[in-house]
Amino acid sequence: MTNSAIGAKGIGAQLYKSLGVQNEIESASPHRLIQMLMVGALGKIFAAKACMENSNISGKGENISMAISIVSGLRASLNFEAGGEIAENLDNLYDYMERRLLEANINNDISILDEVISLLSEIKGAWDIISTDDAQLQAV
Repeated sequence: MTNSAIGAKGIGAQLYKSLGVQNEIESASPHRLIQMLMVGALGKIFAAKACMENSNISGKGENISMAISIVSGLRASLNFEAGGEIAENLDNLYDYMERRLLEANINNDISILDEVISLLSEIKGAWDIISTDDAQLQAV
């Protein structure tokens, strides 16, 4: 196999993967989209942690930046009118996570990433058990 064939195969695999994700996004319920965002944020934080462990400064920064963007997206999706106190508490928690991720990036601190992983995993666990038929879904 030539290098160009290998490259084309890799590009094809990436395209297929991105199309699969795109299709899932287009057909996902709002509940599922939030789950996907949480999984994405956790994935970026784990990747940043691996980059820290391997002294990959640029990779760490890129992954933390993406994680912050995703958490910011989660914050933006909150419905304060319907969610009331729960939405306010989540807003505060997401804000805290964003600040801690920035601090982890600046200080190269894996323990802060572990803290944010724990917090986000707890929220995701609660979100995962919510039924998609739950009338309170519009609250958060």
